[in-house]
Amino acid sequence: MTQKKIRAVYMRGGTSRCLVFRADDLPPAGAARDRILLAALGSPDPYGRQLNGLGGGISSLSKACIVGAPTHADADVDYTFAQVDVKSPVVEYDGNCGNCSSAIGPFAIDEGLVRAREGETLVRVHNTNTKKLILAHVPVRDGEAAVEGDFELAGVAGRGARIALDFIDPGGAGTGRLLPTGRACDVIAGVEASCVDATNPLVFVRARDVGLTAAETPQAVDANTDVMARLEKLRVEAAMRMGLPPSASAPKIAFVAGPRDYVALDGVRHGAADYDVLARAISMGNCHRAFPLTSAMCLAVAARIDGTVVHEVATKGARDVRLGHASGVLPLDAAVTTRDGQAWAERVTVYRTARRLMEGFVRVP
Repeated sequence: MTQKKIRAVYMRGGTSRCLVFRADDLPPAGAARDRILLAALGSPDPYGRQLNGLGGGISSLSKACIVGAPTHADADVDYTFAQVDVKSPVVEYDGNCGNCSSAIGPFAIDEGLVRAREGETLVRVHNTNTKKLILAHVPVRDGEAAVEGDFELAGVAGRGARIALDFIDPGGAGTGRLLPTGRACDVIAGVEASCVDATNPLVFVRARDVGLTAAETPQAVDANTDVMARLEKLRVEAAMRMGLPPSASAPKIAFVAGPRDYVALDGVRHGAADYDVLARAISMGNCHRAFPLTSAMCLAVAARIDGTVVHEVATKGARDVRLGHASGVLPLDAAVTTRDGQAWAERVTVYRTARRLMEGFVRVP
């Protein structure tokens, strides 16, 4: 046999797709495991298509998840997220993916790692990238994770069964501090920016300060090479301010603006009264077609912190933080209080759908 067979499940989680493996079917963390993930997804591919694997040529379709026995006393499973670069032989573990997180509860139930409870099953997930707990409330029917439902997720065609994800104590996931620089706003490369670390570290800037409106299509942002270069310079300098090595995946950078009428990628017009903050995010060198979920959660937390540029532009007083992004409107619920005189993120709750697309074996040379 010229190819190795490895058990895997191909899943959609939120607005991403991922290959999900059981930890005991892979080598331990290291080069051997990374080689398998790269080959399975078709990286590196200088043509950017991942044609020789199961990736889709963009960051949201080039992901892997590894699920195994828990190493946290309060968890049912461990979950490790891997971001596989499309064009280079790089697998990064710097942060978590909120979209892929929504696939872990259904996977654990359907694989028999967690006992199913009819109606709804709580799956306690320990994300090893961030060392944080995620409580996944998974609808269950006939002993399996439910798929059919009436919840519509912007960026995904059709409707599905709503999965609620509670990200507990998300602050400091990458740096150890909710505000890594100690301030809600800094001047970075001549631009006011807010460095916030909740679920994943992000740097936020006002869209107008970089010559944008935040209503642009992702394609238009990608095509603006001058702006993309400026945003990358900001991101790299912010990484150093946050005490992070400036890898390709962390921190991410987003630009924000107050609500205005805009047209999403599906042609639907969203009015300024329909949401609270308009934003676009750069992920792995491209403007995201939706909005990375962990980045959206960080934005929701930032909107609750006085002094950040997100708090400044966002509509005040709403119960949820409704994010207007390229694929529609995403509601998030962030609870931010104070502890020892400092802002403290208690939790962030988001809603997703997920579906098992294919199961069996992935083959790698």
